[in-house]
Amino acid sequence: MSSSTLKKISIYTAGALSGLALSIGLQSIAADTPAPKEKAQGLPIKSLESMAQVYAQIKANYVRDEPDEKLLENAMKGMVSGLDPHSEYLDKKAYESMKEATTGEFGGLGMEIGAEDGFVKVIAPIEDTPAERAGVKSGDYIVKINSESTRGLSVNEAVKKMRGKPNTKITLTLSRKGASKPIEVQLTRAIIKVKSVRAHLLDGGYGYIRVTQFQAPTVDNVVQAVNDLTKENGGALKGIVLDLRDDPGGLLNGAVGVSSVFLPKDNVIVRTKGRGDKIISALKNTPEDYIVKSGTDPLSKLPSEIKTVLVTVLINSGSASASEIVAGALQDHKRAVIVGTRSYGKGSVQTLIPISKETAVKFTTALYYTPNDRSIQAVGIVPDVEVVDKTRTFESREADLDGHIGNPLGADDVKGGVVKQASEPVQTASEVKVEAASEPSLEELSSRRKPNPEKDEQLRKALDLLKNPTQWQQSLGEAAKKEAAAKAKTAKKK
Repeated sequence: MSSSTLKKISIYTAGALSGLALSIGLQSIAADTPAPKEKAQGLPIKSLESMAQVYAQIKANYVRDEPDEKLLENAMKGMVSGLDPHSEYLDKKAYESMKEATTGEFGGLGMEIGAEDGFVKVIAPIEDTPAERAGVKSGDYIVKINSESTRGLSVNEAVKKMRGKPNTKITLTLSRKGASKPIEVQLTRAIIKVKSVRAHLLDGGYGYIRVTQFQAPTVDNVVQAVNDLTKENGGALKGIVLDLRDDPGGLLNGAVGVSSVFLPKDNVIVRTKGRGDKIISALKNTPEDYIVKSGTDPLSKLPSEIKTVLVTVLINSGSASASEIVAGALQDHKRAVIVGTRSYGKGSVQTLIPISKETAVKFTTALYYTPNDRSIQAVGIVPDVEVVDKTRTFESREADLDGHIGNPLGADDVKGGVVKQASEPVQTASEVKVEAASEPSLEELSSRRKPNPEKDEQLRKALDLLKNPTQWQQSLGEAAKKEAAAKAKTAKKK
């Protein structure tokens, strides 16, 4: 190695270590007055020395002279993304995308994604978007975006590649469990205007309310749906099916508000606990906890009988985060019977913290707990009445994600997998033609959106329970009873 190179390395190392020394000095000053209940910890000197050495080697010997800003940004990205699958450093573009995502209107394909095994994985396509219309399914791996491999891409980087100007084309290559070859679909980017709530009056005076995502207007939209169904029915509804299947979540306020529609006042909906099991918040069904924007309480417009009408809630492995909070709250308060399959298991809270006007970090700061102090994380919500969707061949869950946080109460992780009772064959890539990715007719879309108990076994069971109040009552809290019995059996064996 030449003397000039050695000199260059020593200069970079000296510079990095002088900054390290300054940090250590500041740390020692701060340590004199430690934060309450927090034990002061020294900096990991050896690790920081190694980091300085790596930085110096890159600056001295890497094939290109990379800007310091890029190296430091990459270091920040790696530091945050290594925490868990939902934590990330957001650069300018990603920060703007994040702020757009909860407004209900943004450019892209329309799906919730995560990372698993170094690839991008679909948690759930959002209803009535290019992704859903093209046939993208929950559990699909996106292995290529426009012929470029997604191997090693972060969720944020994948989002960047998939978003673009409306009406531009994009090709995704999907790997699907059961398919013999990758499936290629062509999509057209669009301004995603997510209609988070839709409702239908089912035969016999029963209401059906579908929530596809929790957004700022969701609570108002659910209230409007209840009132419209009541009016269409010509009087009080006999029961309501709340469909949260493949709802990837969204705003916490929306989850609290939708739960509050069916619960009397002053009931806890969800608790959040941070480091050291410290309670950060206990959100109740009071206006200050669910009103997203200032104004009158939307729930004041509800018919009084909504607090006592029979309710069933549909969930599946695509029901995540906010939808799990609703299902858990209504289940714990014995206000609804939960029907379907175990939910996704995302029980973590991410906080968006601006670093500058253009950048931010989003990382996990707490975990969700249901009113009965159950943790959703990596286990999900277990339905009171299990009904397998026989058209669903594979289920994906939080516990499948690399680096996920385990359940804080010690419950075993519940992973996804092949649905054993799936009866319909999976369509292979050879059977999927490019034409299959074209958008369906308005007639086909209309048929797909309308709930049909004849063709939907889970919906049929949820409706049957509403029609049989005795059976509905007997099914309340059934999941908790089974869990208690299983624990007692295990304890007896021990």
